[in-house]
Amino acid sequence: MKQMIAIQGIPGSFHHQVAIQEYGREAEILTFSTFEEVAKAVFNEEATVGVMAIENSIAGAILPNYDLIDRYGLKIIGEYYLSISHQFMVLPGQKIEDIHEVRSHPMALLQCKAFLNHYPQIKRIDDIDTATVAKRISEQKLKGVAAIASEIAAEIYNLEILVSDIQSVKSNFTRFIFLGKTAQPKDQTPNKASIKITIQNKAGSLARLLTHFSNLHLDLSKIQSIPVIEKPWEYAFFIDLVFDNYHDYHEAMRVAKAEFGELKILGEYHNRKA
Repeated sequence: MKQMIAIQGIPGSFHHQVAIQEYGREAEILTFSTFEEVAKAVFNEEATVGVMAIENSIAGAILPNYDLIDRYGLKIIGEYYLSISHQFMVLPGQKIEDIHEVRSHPMALLQCKAFLNHYPQIKRIDDIDTATVAKRISEQKLKGVAAIASEIAAEIYNLEILVSDIQSVKSNFTRFIFLGKTAQPKDQTPNKASIKITIQNKAGSLARLLTHFSNLHLDLSKIQSIPVIEKPWEYAFFIDLVFDNYHDYHEAMRVAKAEFGELKILGEYHNRKA
């Protein structure tokens, strides 16, 4: 059956790049303006899978996306670490001396600040996202305007890359997750899980929970606290756990649910390292 993949953004975006690298160019890509629309598409079974950025090695976690996963009851079925590489692209036939303006997502402009500082005559303008700028330049034949976007955006919109890999930090990764409405059959035993636990408001509860995980050889690759809105001064924790022994993990979840608070398993899947 043909895969229907929901992404935030348009063709040429980093979400689009992840989708085709994971599911192939034959997959049908459904594009949406917001992450919530992606979550809704998966929940309503309009899409088989949703692709969603969840954290960046420089900027940190994308907190609202944790809430979307929880609120729509979606399951994390996999992950993908994408090395973020920014390209300086224009309509073909121009030189960098011809460019007076560069547009991109604010984060992309920030990540390329060192490169752009070499060209003070080029005005920096915040825009919606990386691929949208590339598309606009192509469709409107905008000369003198550059986009900072992905290599695939240059390919799709027939732009020329004047300078490649202009990001200041070369080891910049974004972690994307794949979302399904339900858990999917696994071709290998999971060695990573994402959970949400609302810990009882008792002194030392978090420390005891983490010690419990450590005693069962579970490694925390991520822990993120979010306030419980309806319960002032209580917090839910989104935790990513990596483990070698599935039985140890299963036992850890049993005890966590029985002794520490409300537990929700958001997904069990295979770990991919950046």
